[in-house]
Amino acid sequence: MSSMPFHPSPSLTTLDARARDIFRSIVETYLETGEPVGSRTLSRGTIALSPASIRNTMQDLTLAGLLASPHTSSGRVPTHAGLRLFVDGLLEIGDVGTEERREIDARLAGLARPGGRVDFDQALNEASSLLSGLAGGAGIVASPVRDTGIKHVEFVALGHDQALAILVAEDGQVENRLMPMGPGMTPSTLQEASNFLNARLKGRSLTEARGEMSQELNSARQALDAAAARLVEDGMAAWSGAAGPRSLIVRGRANLLQDREALEDLDRVRVLFDDLEQKEQLIGLLDGVSEAQGVRIFIGAETRLFSLSGSSVIAAPYMTGRQRVLGAVGVIGPTRLNYARIIPLVDYTARVLSRLFDGQEP
Repeated sequence: MSSMPFHPSPSLTTLDARARDIFRSIVETYLETGEPVGSRTLSRGTIALSPASIRNTMQDLTLAGLLASPHTSSGRVPTHAGLRLFVDGLLEIGDVGTEERREIDARLAGLARPGGRVDFDQALNEASSLLSGLAGGAGIVASPVRDTGIKHVEFVALGHDQALAILVAEDGQVENRLMPMGPGMTPSTLQEASNFLNARLKGRSLTEARGEMSQELNSARQALDAAAARLVEDGMAAWSGAAGPRSLIVRGRANLLQDREALEDLDRVRVLFDDLEQKEQLIGLLDGVSEAQGVRIFIGAETRLFSLSGSSVIAAPYMTGRQRVLGAVGVIGPTRLNYARIIPLVDYTARVLSRLFDGQEP
C-alpha cells in the first residue's frame, strides 16, 4: 500500500501528486461516462502506472471517503465529499460558448418592451427554460420578493381578546392578520401602536424597516405604553410574511429521466420529483444563494432536501442595478452534472437577467 497520508476530512494538501492525478482522472472519467472507473481503464489512459499501483491508491482514496465502490462493480465512483473536493479545488471551469451566449442574449434581451420595461414573470420563465435546454437538467428560478412600500397600518379590535392588524401597501394590496389581544389593550392602545408604526413605516418596505424597528422600539419603550409596545412587536411579527407570495419556476423535469443512471434508479428520480414539489424548502435553498458573490453549488447530501435523491444544484443570484438581490436562477440534476460547462452557463444567465432588470423593481 502507498504511504499517502490522510486526515478525517481530506483536502488537496493531504493528497500527494499521484493521488491527486488518479483522483482527478477518476472523477473526470465518471462525470463523462457515468460509469464506475477501474484501475485498468486508468492505466490505459493518462496514468502511467500499473493497475496494481493504481488500485492501492484507489483504496486509500476510498478509505478517505472520497471514492466509493458500487456493489455491482470493482470500479470506483466519487462520493459527494469527493465531488465537493474536486469542484472546489481541481475543476477547470471554461467560459460560455459563443453560440450559447448568443442564444441567451437573444432570448432574454428580446423580452424588453417599448420603453425598456420587462415582464418579470415572462423573463424568469424564459430563463428557466433556457437553462433546462442548454444544461440538460431542470432549470429552476425563485421569483423576487415583491416588497412594495407601505401606505398605512392600523389595529382594529374584534372583541375583548382579538385584534385585526391591517397593512395597506402602496400598490393597493391589503394584508390582514388576526392577533390575540393581551391584557391592558384599550382603543387608545390600538391607536398609539398604529400611530407609532405609521410614523416609521410609511413609504418604506417591510424588508427595509424590519431591521431597524427592533432598535427603534427598544429606545421608544419608555414613551410607549407597555401594551402598545407589545402590540407593535406582535404586529411586525404577524406581517413578516406579507411581502407577497413567492413562486418557484421549474422547467425540464423530463430531462432528469434522460440519463442512463436515472433509468436504472427510478426510485431516486421519484424522490427527486417529490423534492421539487417542496416549494418552500427549495425557495429557502435558493434564497441562501443570495448571500453568495457568484455561483453556489450544492452537492447531494450537503442539503437535507436532496440528501435522499443525491442531486446537485448549481445556482447564482440575479439582482437590480442597485445590487439588491431579487432571487436566484439555477440548474438541478444528478450529481454527475457537467459542472465545468453548467457553472458558467448559470453565472452568465444570472448576469444577463440582472442587466435586464437594471433600474426596475418587480
